[in-house]
Amino acid sequence: MSADLHDVPGLGTPADTEWETVVGLEVHAELATATKLFSASPNRFGGDPNTHIDPVSLGLPGSLPVINEEAVNLAIRVGLALNCQVQTSVFARKHYFYPDMPKNFQISQYDHPINVDGWLELPSGKRIGIERAHLEEDTGKTAHVGGGGRIHEAGYSLVDYNRAGVPLIEIVGGPDLRSAEEARQYVTELRAILVAVGASDGKMEEGSLRVDCNVSVRPEGTNRLGTRCEIKNVNSLRSMGRAIDYEARRQIDLLTSGQLVEQQTRHWNEDEGRTHALRSKEEDYDYRYFPEPDLLPLVISDHKVAQIQNELPPLPQDLRRNLAKAAPSVDADLIGLIVERGLYDLALAAFDQTSGNLRAIKRLRNHFAHDLAGGHGSLLAKALIDLVNMEEAGDLTATQAKKVLAVLVESGGSPQDAAQELGFEAMDTGELESLVDSLIAEHAEEWSRFCDGDGKLTGFFVGQVMRATQGRADGKVVTQLLNSRRG
Repeated sequence: MSADLHDVPGLGTPADTEWETVVGLEVHAELATATKLFSASPNRFGGDPNTHIDPVSLGLPGSLPVINEEAVNLAIRVGLALNCQVQTSVFARKHYFYPDMPKNFQISQYDHPINVDGWLELPSGKRIGIERAHLEEDTGKTAHVGGGGRIHEAGYSLVDYNRAGVPLIEIVGGPDLRSAEEARQYVTELRAILVAVGASDGKMEEGSLRVDCNVSVRPEGTNRLGTRCEIKNVNSLRSMGRAIDYEARRQIDLLTSGQLVEQQTRHWNEDEGRTHALRSKEEDYDYRYFPEPDLLPLVISDHKVAQIQNELPPLPQDLRRNLAKAAPSVDADLIGLIVERGLYDLALAAFDQTSGNLRAIKRLRNHFAHDLAGGHGSLLAKALIDLVNMEEAGDLTATQAKKVLAVLVESGGSPQDAAQELGFEAMDTGELESLVDSLIAEHAEEWSRFCDGDGKLTGFFVGQVMRATQGRADGKVVTQLLNSRRG
């Protein structure tokens, strides 16, 4: 083995070696401007193919780019939210050939990006470095027709240039992530920041947010980085996690068998659950960068930076800290979920009004954790508090409260009116006792086993009562009645 191969982190290490995964993410976010980065064509998702275009989008001879000021402002907002230094930047031509880039080059930023040297804090408190967050234009979109949509199997391809020229901010994170879970937390937090500052809608399903994963491995305790592979355009958090885990395992298997990891760009196949090599990873010199001759350097004044800094809204980490102070009995994971789901204002008002009432706080925690995953819709804080009070008073069972809450989210209004419309009225105790006695008589064998200590049958009897009452009965009261009759 030659001297340089001895320096490859992990090559030929024993099979029982503990490995460390190293991940750095490149996140491309489409900016929420009305028009494209260098032209007046609409920046709009969807539409018939090749309808949001103009000579600049198509790279026609004689067309010239004109910078979109709002895209610059949004890029500065992102940079400041990520604790970056905002600086004078220069646009460059990044050359490569592909049909969805009609000019055969992309206008991006190279050695003078607009934002540098920042960081993002995960909910755990760990800081992840941000190397740069630069502006560039998006490409068009190629559809490969036939053969499962893959280029090497397709009968022909079609190109839609609607997306060509849409403003992007590419956020390049440092190699500071150590697991697929940390990568998920990073993208979740970054997406929340982008949405909070109004820079992007962050919709991965529409391509507004796309992630490239740079993955390498090394033996634990070593500091030198291994050879990385880049997984392109992962379009969901689940896929990203699976792709990172697979790629790390693949590289470990190569190194422990004495083989080298080749620096590559790879594609994640969701159906197969594995990555495939696309091409050898390009280096900067492959793109033949040079300054864009049709655009002047972008000089940002200190006054503009200060103005945008003062206009920034509270960021997710600020909201989590505020909510933790207002609701100290709520665990950090649930607080993170509340902020992520856009429920901060509702939760802050609700927990403030129930301060000191531990039973009400517990019910609120359950609703925020399980019943409001899709957001709060038309639900107001007062209505949520009234709903919890109705549960506490026994006017609604837990099952009924969930159904009432769904109505409030959909249509608003008061829980009292919603409960009346749904026909939810508290059951008379005597009526419930009579029903329990009737069911005990009908299911004598099950009752005998229940009395002998078969705890599983509690659920059986409670279920029978709930079906008979169409969910009107309180499960806790039914359990109490069953236990009182067991003697």
